[in-house]
Amino acid sequence: MPAFTARSASAVQTARRLLNSIIAVVALTAATILFAAPALAHDATPTAARPQGWSYPFSCCSGYDCRAVSQTSISERPEGYVIKGTGEVVGYSDARIKNSPDGEYHWCSVAGANDGKTICLFVPPSSF
Repeated sequence: MPAFTARSASAVQTARRLLNSIIAVVALTAATILFAAPALAHDATPTAARPQGWSYPFSCCSGYDCRAVSQTSISERPEGYVIKGTGEVVGYSDARIKNSPDGEYHWCSVAGANDGKTICLFVPPSSF
């Protein structure tokens, strides 16, 4: 059986350093791709006002949280917008209130659930 020499130990150390360098490069590349990729949200359905539709911001939607809701699903009271399905009141100055690009109501709730807490509420402009 051949003897283990200092030369073979040096070769093993060199191979380990090379392998560690390759692993570091692969990990760095994967992290760069993961964090540099654009955050995607899904699109609102087209309407007469926005025939091409529009994209919900990622801060409101993870791909399934948002949807158009009828005007009867949202009411207004002095304290804010009321989500009729949950009874939740979202104050007029609440940061979750957004201007609706198509003039329709859109509601983003946790996990897109009909009984979920509001993430964002897109409201049409007030008429004067």
